[in-house]
Amino acid sequence: MNNDRILPGIVLMLAFCVLAPLLDTASKLATAEIPVGQITTARFLVQGALMLPIALLMRLNLRLSLRETGLITARAAFLIASTYGFVAGVQVMPIADALAIVFVEPFILLVLGHFLFGNPIGPRRIAASVIGFAGVLLVIQPSLMNYGTAALYPLISAFCFAFYMLITQAIATGMHPVVQQLQTSVLGSLLCLPVMVWANGTGIVELDPVMPQGYNWLWLFGVGFWAAASHLCMTIALKFAPASTLAPLHYLEIVTAVAIGYLVFGDFPNALTWAGIIIIVASGLYIIHRERITLRQARSVLPEVI
Repeated sequence: MNNDRILPGIVLMLAFCVLAPLLDTASKLATAEIPVGQITTARFLVQGALMLPIALLMRLNLRLSLRETGLITARAAFLIASTYGFVAGVQVMPIADALAIVFVEPFILLVLGHFLFGNPIGPRRIAASVIGFAGVLLVIQPSLMNYGTAALYPLISAFCFAFYMLITQAIATGMHPVVQQLQTSVLGSLLCLPVMVWANGTGIVELDPVMPQGYNWLWLFGVGFWAAASHLCMTIALKFAPASTLAPLHYLEIVTAVAIGYLVFGDFPNALTWAGIIIIVASGLYIIHRERITLRQARSVLPEVI
């Protein structure tokens, strides 16, 4: 890949890290009265409604081949599972705690991207990711003791999101990002709605839909709006840089999550958590530093695998 194209991908991934916690915040606010499954469904419905006029105004070709339909369906399924897992987690724990657990995902993605796509990772980037993961462990603390099995939901979210990212990388160069997001929303809605219809009146707390009241309409809209904005940034980013390059930058999302968690919910990290956050941020900044060095060297020497 031309190294001149990597920097825009980094910028877009950083935008994702700023916007994605707003999606998490809307989700947590909605969980006070809305079932997790309904919040997950709302994400795809609202996101699809927002992306459709954009796609039509851009006059994009919305037709999918059989292969593309299969990949988008798989992408939607993994995103549904990832969304459900994370929303179920933040229902009972602070956003920063849940996100810290999810941050095993970039490490998973780094390894999967190397073995499945042959993405170069090199010793420096591996070391930086491992150090960042050590910081994540400090943030996690004894989550299982504090929150019980709910701490496992973000872990499920991490694995599913890693596969979602890999599928996104596989289709990034051949499909417009707006089409990706729109079709994922459509197929995600088609997968979620039958479940909601079936669950109506069953009394299953996580799935049985309710009629939103008051601000809950705003929270549900926010889930879809911030999902559309943040994931469009991430999808476009993968057109410029491989997933293994962008994955470590995902650690920086926790900075926004901590700030919003404190401002909205009054969740303030303790000293051990701050130590972990500092390690995570330092690791991410080092990755950016190595990418800048590679960009400067690209036209004069063969780029080092970092």
